[in-house]
Amino acid sequence: MNAKSTKNPLILGIESSCDDTSAAVLRGRRLLSNVIASQQVHVKYGGVIPELASRAHQQNIVPVVDAALREAGIGMGELDAIAFTRGPGLLGSLLVGVSFAKGLSLAHGVPLVEVNHLEGHILSHFIETSGDEDHPDFPFLCLLVSGGHSQIVLVRSPLDMEIIGTTIDDAAGEAFDKCAKILGLPYPGGPHIDRLAQGGNSHAFDFAQPRVGGFDYSFSGLKTSFLYTVRDMSPGFVADHLADLCASLQRAIVETLLYKLIRAAKELGVSEIAAAGGVSANSGLRDALVAEGARRGWRVYLPPLRFTTDNAAMIAAAGLFAFEAGRRSTLDAVPVTRLAK
Repeated sequence: MNAKSTKNPLILGIESSCDDTSAAVLRGRRLLSNVIASQQVHVKYGGVIPELASRAHQQNIVPVVDAALREAGIGMGELDAIAFTRGPGLLGSLLVGVSFAKGLSLAHGVPLVEVNHLEGHILSHFIETSGDEDHPDFPFLCLLVSGGHSQIVLVRSPLDMEIIGTTIDDAAGEAFDKCAKILGLPYPGGPHIDRLAQGGNSHAFDFAQPRVGGFDYSFSGLKTSFLYTVRDMSPGFVADHLADLCASLQRAIVETLLYKLIRAAKELGVSEIAAAGGVSANSGLRDALVAEGARRGWRVYLPPLRFTTDNAAMIAAAGLFAFEAGRRSTLDAVPVTRLAK
């Protein structure tokens, strides 16, 4: 039976917002494929180089999309829609994915659906792989910690989200990576800090935990506190106490994130709590959320590790909800580095 006559639309997702080129296929919420090409070229520079990222996307986009369709056993003519990341992200990287999606749409007559990358992270909780996943009930609060974003989002429905708190400077992921660079750890630093922290004393050092108004976050003070602490240490002392430094830093960042999340849950009366984004893979944060959930009667939802980093499955999932609501994108859509919503 042709997929276009079923109740479970076939959605091709395309993600190219930063340094991962990804394509995925969903039939309804069921994941059929999710192919990701990562770029190792940025490691030696200690961060993503936009021009190199966009060139790598150009090289990867065709084989990645082809592999996703082949793995799903789907032909272009069977697709109901092509979902693509419009933003936020790096302009050159986004341009590759947006342009490629438009070309596929024109060539095969498949409708386009544009997706907010951050909403994709949140809606990754609704991807089905085994069929017995436990999804959040609406409304729920999502602690979105992805790249340069640290936000608390009130999710009333897949198409109704409100950012009630956000970072006013550095995000949690940036704090991890910048502090890791101070310690001489490879990029990206977050996973290395997480690994080392598991063998350290999280109360060996105290770092500043800024408190700003409302539900907003600030991590620049914490980062500066860490810098000044390490600067006054000898290289040998840092090496001997590396695990303790990482564990103490991780505790400070996690406590800062949870402080505002707990306040928001109390004030809004929401007990459905989810996490999303790359930092939601951090073991300290995951353990702390589970512990707080048990203490406060929350139902806590943590994404599978493979859906925490940038991937096209989450873009296809967000595209599915938009497609079913009748939303369509035009060929006039242009990539944007920032989105108001």
